[in-house]
Amino acid sequence: MSEMIARNQFLEELISFKDKDLIKVVTGIRRCGKSTLFEIYIDYLKQNGVEENQIVHINLAEKENSHLREENALYNYLISRLLKEKMTYYFVDEVQMCIGWETAIDSLYIKKTSDVYITGSNAYLLSGELATLLSGRYVEIKMFPLSFAEYISAFDDSPNLENRYNDYITKSSFPYALKLSQKKDISAYLEGIINSIVLKDVMKRKKITDVAMLESVIDFTADNIGNLTSTKSISDTMTSNGRKIAVQTVENYLSALCDSYIFYKIGRYDIKGKEHLKTGDKYYISDIALRFHLLGNKSPDFGRILENIVALELMRRGYKIGIGKVGNTEVDFVATTPYDGTEYYQVAFTVREKSTLARELTPLDSISDHNPKFLLTMDNDPVADHNGIKQLYVLDWLLDK
Repeated sequence: MSEMIARNQFLEELISFKDKDLIKVVTGIRRCGKSTLFEIYIDYLKQNGVEENQIVHINLAEKENSHLREENALYNYLISRLLKEKMTYYFVDEVQMCIGWETAIDSLYIKKTSDVYITGSNAYLLSGELATLLSGRYVEIKMFPLSFAEYISAFDDSPNLENRYNDYITKSSFPYALKLSQKKDISAYLEGIINSIVLKDVMKRKKITDVAMLESVIDFTADNIGNLTSTKSISDTMTSNGRKIAVQTVENYLSALCDSYIFYKIGRYDIKGKEHLKTGDKYYISDIALRFHLLGNKSPDFGRILENIVALELMRRGYKIGIGKVGNTEVDFVATTPYDGTEYYQVAFTVREKSTLARELTPLDSISDHNPKFLLTMDNDPVADHNGIKQLYVLDWLLDK
């Protein structure tokens, strides 16, 4: 097994923005590999002529850097390392732990010989006052746990893809989990991630005191990945189960959980009317093994799990995604980019029964435009074309074959 997995997609993004007059902001769930990405990029810089004294790398989550968690202290330390004749490359991990970091980083960024890179584990990093303060001055690089292709690359052997996929969804896509062979160790590791997110990113910032209620919302949302969900339906379901909770409280919890990247909220889009709909969202979890950890083998529903994997992969590839409404039917994903236009994706575990194939093709068939349409399944069959709809083996698609 490889010691360090090459996160080439994200590395290439950093390289493309090197020395550009922008703050590079790497965001993503805790433990998804942001700090390791910095290490890989720093190695790249050193191999390409950047000297050791040009690089400043600190992690504000480390106790020895706790004295820098204040605006002036952080700025004074960083500016003391600035070189006048050469570019200085600054890397600050978990920058949100510094009170007033926005001003410190902005003040550093305006220096002509500084190139600034920061990470954060919460979407709040780029909201509110910061977005105003740094408007037009930063680029966000959205990082995720390992893709299936990255996961495969960590192994030296030629794998059975389906066996490896089963490991991917049960043993976790978090990079460090690959170093853990025992189920109990992986479980303890995932529990640590959840506790860290719940305590540091959600309860503290939202001033939540009822941890049991928050955990119930997490479990409900994890159980319902890929299902149309509303805050009212969650409130009603939990209340009927004896856990009374207000709609506004559910909304507050879900907002914080999405800000911490444990879940991603995907809205609905009317394909014919070309408008975003206000009701009926879906939620997807950042790592399927987290779901197994939370729920055990309760209602695994491998079709919805596969849909979750595809949703993450589309976002990882830079698509904006929505749930497509076509009359009374639904297309799993409407995927758009500014450059490649729109593509439609339907996901099903298997379509080898004629009735199932017909049901999955109907929503795509009813779309009148000529944008690419795909049906992704776990059926390892030759590529098929159904009246312009391309059916692909999803594991090959995940590997971009």
